[in-house]
This record gives sequence, C-alpha cells and structure tokens, in this order.
Amino acid sequence: MARKKSIQIFRYKCTMTDEEYKTTRKAPNPDDLICVQSFYEMNPEMDDRPEHIKRELGITEDE
Repeated sequence: MARKKSIQIFRYKCTMTDEEYKTTRKAPNPDDLICVQSFYEMNPEMDDRPEHIKRELGITEDE
C-alpha cells in the first residue's frame, strides 16, 4: 500500500486588510506579507494586470 502524502498548510493574514490566506510553504517573514490588492494599491506603477482583469475588479486608472 502506498503511504498517504500529508501536506502541511500555513495560514497567514495580510497586514493591511486582515484577509486570511493559506499556503503550503512557510513564509520567512510572515509579518511583512501583504495581499496582491494591497501591493498594487501601494505601487500603482507596477500594476501590469490585463485590462479585462482591472475592469472585473472595478479598478479605474486616474490619468
């Protein structure tokens, strides 16, 4: 019989929005983790998501 593979799950919270995330890897600095949405809010010049994704999320560009 094959041995069942057990996967350890780590839970982290975004420091800005308090959203909870699950990962299978342990974070080296869990206090520094932020969600993707928070990252793009802090760095709008690095927002390289496609236009249709931005429209789905309701993000408008202020140019």
